[in-house]
Amino acid sequence: MERLLHEFVVLFVVVDPVGIAPIFMGLAAGLPEAERRRTALRAVLLSAALMLAFAFAGEPLLTALGIGLPAFRIAGGLLLFLLALDMVFVRHTGLRTTTPSEREEARRREDLSVFPLAFPLIAGPGALTTVILLAAGREGAAAWAQLAGVILAVVAATAAALWLAAHITRLLGQTGANMVTRVLGLVVAALAVQYVLDGLRGALGGLSPP
Repeated sequence: MERLLHEFVVLFVVVDPVGIAPIFMGLAAGLPEAERRRTALRAVLLSAALMLAFAFAGEPLLTALGIGLPAFRIAGGLLLFLLALDMVFVRHTGLRTTTPSEREEARRREDLSVFPLAFPLIAGPGALTTVILLAAGREGAAAWAQLAGVILAVVAATAAALWLAAHITRLLGQTGANMVTRVLGLVVAALAVQYVLDGLRGALGGLSPP
């Protein structure tokens, strides 16, 4: 249970459903509430499928490309650290949100569920990197089922945040949502450093990463 809770918190912090809610409200402002909920449902189902695919196929893909897990841990840690900087300073560089040109394209689309909601807002580079690292070294059906459960639990929490996006936006406001994102960004930064240290230990032949 302790490991499951740890993995849930890690993925929840990286996905940041509370921070996504105001962005979703801005993108879907012109949609009726019923259509907003359908769009949110499609987005979370697609992002769940994407994260599950990366969790189960990510490590074999890295092996096929000749990329060792320690190298991916270091690269993933650096990517997550950049993501943490975006979260702490509430910047919009494209790592966890859309660029201006992408937002303009999104406004012209009738369906926001695939782009930009499923990717890159929910199952973005940080989330996909995290699920690959969480999947590393798993053996047995029970261990894989636990990871799938963690991913689905985070996706369910994200779905709840999107369905309640209007209430969250009214309750927290943009300033409150940014404050939550900044706090979570500090956690992501520490997690990123840990991934880099684990990767260095593995690359240098020291203790195996936990």
